[in-house]
Formats: sequence, C-alpha cells, structure tokens
Amino acid sequence: MKYSLCIGAYPGQDALYHLQKVRDHGFHGLELYKWWELGDLRAIAAEQDRMGVGISATCTKVFDLVDDSKREDYLAGLQATIAACRILGTRSIITQTGKELPGVSRDKQRAAMVETLKRCAGLLDGTGIVLELEPLNGLVNHPGHFLQYSEEGAAIVDEVGSPQIQLVFDVYHQQITEGNVIRNATAYKDRINHYHIADNPGRSEPGTGELNYLNILRAIQGTGFDGFIGLECGYTIDTDSALEAFKAAILSRLS
Repeated sequence: MKYSLCIGAYPGQDALYHLQKVRDHGFHGLELYKWWELGDLRAIAAEQDRMGVGISATCTKVFDLVDDSKREDYLAGLQATIAACRILGTRSIITQTGKELPGVSRDKQRAAMVETLKRCAGLLDGTGIVLELEPLNGLVNHPGHFLQYSEEGAAIVDEVGSPQIQLVFDVYHQQITEGNVIRNATAYKDRINHYHIADNPGRSEPGTGELNYLNILRAIQGTGFDGFIGLECGYTIDTDSALEAFKAAILSRLS
C-alpha cells in the first residue's frame, strides 16, 4: 500500500514544501485539493519529476451532483480538472455529492447523480484517471450531505458501471456514520480506489482516538489493496513527530 500526506499537514507551507516532506518520510504522494491555486502547473510537474514524488489526488472544481440544473457546470469543472491531472500526472479526482435538495425526492436526486456520473465516465475513458465519490458524515462535519453511507455509495458506483467511477472510503467519516469500519472497508473493496484515515473523535492522527488502525490497515492490506491511503487528519503534536510515531507504531508492524 502507498501512503499520502494531505495539504495542510504543515500549516502555512506550500505544495512543494509538502512534497519534500512526502519524500523525507518515505511516503508516496500528496493530496492537494485546489489544483487551480497552484499557478504554473508545468513548473510544479517539473519539480515533481525532480523530487520523485507527486500529487496523487486532487478535487473537482464543482461539488454538486444531485442538482441536474448544475450538470453542465459540473462537467466543465471536471474537464478542467482532467486537463490539470494530465499535466501533473495525478490519477485520482475526489468529488462530493452536495447537500440533499429540500423538496426533491432522494430517488430523483440519485438519478440525477447517476446520469451525471455516466457522463463523467465518458470524459474519463482512456485517461487512466478515476473519479472518486466520497461519502461524508452528516452528524459532525457535513450536515445535510446527500451521500453518507458506504453501501449506497457502492450501489451508485455499480449503477454507473464504469471502472472510472469508484469510491474514496474515509474511515473517519464512516466510523461516525455507520461504524463497522473493517467490514465496510473490505466488503466494498472492488469499488474503492483510495482510503482516507484519521482518528475519531477529533479527526487527528491515527493513534489518538478510538480506532484501531493497526487492525484496520491489516484488514485493508489483506484484501490485496495496493493503492493510496491518505492521512487526511490534523496533528496533535509536531507533524514530523506525529508521522514518525505513526510509522513506528503502525506501519512498521504491517506485514
């Protein structure tokens, strides 16, 4: 399995600083959400080549899939993001669904999402880039978010029926929403392209809360997963010290 840091792990520092830290810690990628704030993408790509590590995931420019009146805006944002990913060598694009629309049935909103995602699959075909649908918790961080449960996320992926549309499974969000983390993180392995990890409560580094990340990561590893695990978390101590502790207490014990 490969491990990525997320932008903001070193507050106030830019993408190149974070990429250097990725390399220093022996990790494999950086998740940077707003690619459009990078400036000269080709200059960033050249620095990635020099350092030997790069941006492994970014986000779409528009986060609304349930409102079909915004479909063309969503698709235009995705096209721009695909073009950026081709320059940067990024292979994962994260999307959320947007908030549930009042007065509109969930079935209608889901149908709008599936249709938009089918259109997205056509844009992504042949690029080697995956669009990752992310369920989020509505209890603590994202009240009203349409997609919260991993089972529904997997069903939507199946309905779209394209290998270019998969899930990012965020352990922190799913612990809050539904629990049964190991069961769900492994049951939907064929639809999951990427995992996010953080502890709960607090969304801080693994080892600071209730989640047994040694067991969780062993279970994910046991499925044969060899993609990215992103540390999408805050840090309760100095970031470098927290990452060294994570490597010593958890990563060093994975077979």
